[in-house]
Amino acid sequence: MKRKGFTLIELMLVVIIISVLVALVVPRLVGRSQEARFAAAQAQIEAHLATALDLYELDNGIYPSTEQGLLALRKRPSSPPSPPNWKGPYIKKTPKDPWGNPYNYISPGTHNLQDYDLLSYGADGIESSDDVVNWEVIEE
Repeated sequence: MKRKGFTLIELMLVVIIISVLVALVVPRLVGRSQEARFAAAQAQIEAHLATALDLYELDNGIYPSTEQGLLALRKRPSSPPSPPNWKGPYIKKTPKDPWGNPYNYISPGTHNLQDYDLLSYGADGIESSDDVVNWEVIEE
């Protein structure tokens, strides 16, 4: 009676082939999660939040103050300056950046003097070179 199945050498060969493929593919994927988070933060800042802030400004003639923050896009601010024509909510929930931290909003901005600065401090949570911002960064 002849048994059907794989020999130990055949199994070892399959394991070696799979190991080689994993060794080739994994290093290429390692840095992609940070790139994806950076792109997601950039999209939220430049599209989602910028659109909501622009709609707020269009209705009220001003952007929310730094003290009112992004919460003013969800709930009518009770602190001055009071928005005269608030027609919100402009967003469903106040988003956090892809690293789980709140976005930083400053109005009037120090980089965008006419409107606001909006930024994420990135993975490290402190001001550094990995920040995602809504102004042009000039490399030295």
